[in-house]
Parts: sequence; structure tokens; C-alpha cells
Amino acid sequence: MIGENGGKALLAQERRKRILEFIQEEGSARVNRLSALFEVSEPTIRQDLEILDKQGFVTREHGGAFLRTVSRQVSELALQHTENMDKKALIARRAAQLVSPGDRIILDSGSTITELAKCLAGTTNLVVVTNAINIALLIGANPSCELMVTGGDFKAPTLSLTGEKAAAFFRNIYVDKLFLATGGVSPSLELTYPGYSDLVVKRAMIDASKEIFLLADSTKFGVASFASLGVMDYVDAIVTDDGIGEETRRQLDAIGVKVIVA
Repeated sequence: MIGENGGKALLAQERRKRILEFIQEEGSARVNRLSALFEVSEPTIRQDLEILDKQGFVTREHGGAFLRTVSRQVSELALQHTENMDKKALIARRAAQLVSPGDRIILDSGSTITELAKCLAGTTNLVVVTNAINIALLIGANPSCELMVTGGDFKAPTLSLTGEKAAAFFRNIYVDKLFLATGGVSPSLELTYPGYSDLVVKRAMIDASKEIFLLADSTKFGVASFASLGVMDYVDAIVTDDGIGEETRRQLDAIGVKVIVA
């Protein structure tokens, strides 16, 4: 279920912003795919990519472009999105209190979930399933935990594995708790993401979990990204910071989502 916010109505500057967000999520993109997603001609997309190249964000290659920071990110195991880390650290510490020794959990990819993985370093006898390579290395250092890592296509910006192969892994398991990430929560409370390849994976994670906890700092609210997982009424609780507004709390309560403030 993909909600595309691209299209012909976008002005060139806004379209290039969305294209950059897409590449920052996926790591790379092909011209023909971007042309179809944003409903503009391939020459227009090539021009957009050339401008983003000149601005230093991407590197143009035949048929597409890739994020310029990919090599550094992979070699240093560095994530693309590291803003609001003070809020994310608070959220992670609160979320860690929801995990008990012996739990079977899924850890999604991303910076907030990575902070949670760091907080779980001393928790014993966990069964952890993840599609994030950096998180696997953090959890794998705890000899008392059982760790399972999916297969799939590698995404450098999130250091994660994605696509149908990753999703298929989750269809064979069932866990107590999922700790889920999001790119943004739209005004209509849809979970949204800058790219589309993770949607099938996140849906499979949700289907494999008894309880679903969304970890999202308050700056994520009101943000509608490229692709949508639909209204978040399937989430049991959201762990966030005290910047969340009262109206948003009322909206979440109306759809049955508990708010846990770190």
C-alpha cells in the first residue's frame, strides 16, 4: 500500500527535495523508476539528478544516481539520519523498560531503534530478530541472546536488509514485541516513509508480532513522506518525547494507540 506524494503538481524544487529524500532512504535510484514515481519525463529526472549532483548530494551514474555518502556510511557503520539524537536516546531508554529477560522481539532498523539496541546490552536471554546489520552487531555482542538476521537487499543509508527476501523471513516467526520505526506520521496518523522498499518488510514485521511499539520523536508528527503503511491503528503504543501535542494525543487515543512519554 504505497501512498505517493509525488506527481506532476510538484514544483521542480519540491520534486528535487522529494527525490533526494528518496535516495537518502534507498541509497540509489534509477532514472526510469523516478520518472514513473514522480510522473515526469526521464529528461526532467536527469536534469534533477544533475542539479543534486552539482549541489554535492548525489553522484550521477549511467541510468541513475547514488547517495554520495554511501561509501563512508558503510565503512564507518554510520546511519544517514542522526538528527534529534537527544530525544531518540530518551525514547530508547524508556522503550528498553518494556523489554524483559526472555522476551522474543523484533528490532526494526534506524537511529532510534539502534539506540534501543544499545540500551539492551545488559538484558539477558532475549531472542532478537532484526534486518539491521549494525543492530545485529550490537546484539550479537551479548552471548546470552539468541540473534536472527534476515536476508534481503542491502540498503546503505539504514544499514539494513530489505525487500521480499527480508519480508519472507518474518512470515515464518511469531514474537512478543516489535519495536518499529517510521519516517513520519502524517496529519491523518498514517505511518509514512521516504522510500517504498521497506513497506513489505514492515508489514511482515507487524503481522509477526503480538505487541507493536512505535518509537518516534515528536518532530516526526505532521510529516507525510513518500510511501504509507496506512493509519497506525495496528500500533499498540507509541514511545515518544514530551514535545508531542495534546491534539495529537487525543487523536491517538481515539484510534486506540497508547502514548508513552519518555
